[in-house]
Amino acid sequence: MSHERLGAPGSSIYSHDPQYGCQLNMTGSAITNGMTERMGYITRVQSFSACHRLHSIHLTDEDNIKVYGKCNNPHGHGHNYKVEVTVRGKIDHTTGMIMNLTDLKRCIEEVIMIPLDHKNLDKDVPYFANTASTTENLAVYIWNNMMKAIAPNVLYEIKIHETDKNIVTYRGE
Repeated sequence: MSHERLGAPGSSIYSHDPQYGCQLNMTGSAITNGMTERMGYITRVQSFSACHRLHSIHLTDEDNIKVYGKCNNPHGHGHNYKVEVTVRGKIDHTTGMIMNLTDLKRCIEEVIMIPLDHKNLDKDVPYFANTASTTENLAVYIWNNMMKAIAPNVLYEIKIHETDKNIVTYRGE
């Protein structure tokens, strides 16, 4: 970020950030109308259970077994997924919140719990009809649907714990 250096009363040094049209103090917090705008993150954790079979329609049956091993079991297998949904934004001066947690909880219920909990991902979720139901693709699915449910530029990260040792993080990139 390029900043114009501006002097300010006292010992604080401020700079002007032309991208945002506001002043930044030494901590990088924006200053608008004399009030510091603080950025924050909220993470809400939700668990759900689902089953799936790792299988790609783009591979032969033999290749699917080579790539996915026991996770290619024709009868599938299940997980108790733990999903962390993180939002980022300015902390509102009036409410003290980035986003109302009640609204975030409702979005998670609609995007994650209703369509995914106690479901067979491959058979019950149309997105996975032609997309392998890997945890990476599950993170993309959740991201895409959360983006439709919350305000623009607020969603920061989806993190899914498939097991205690396997964790996938997706930030829309």
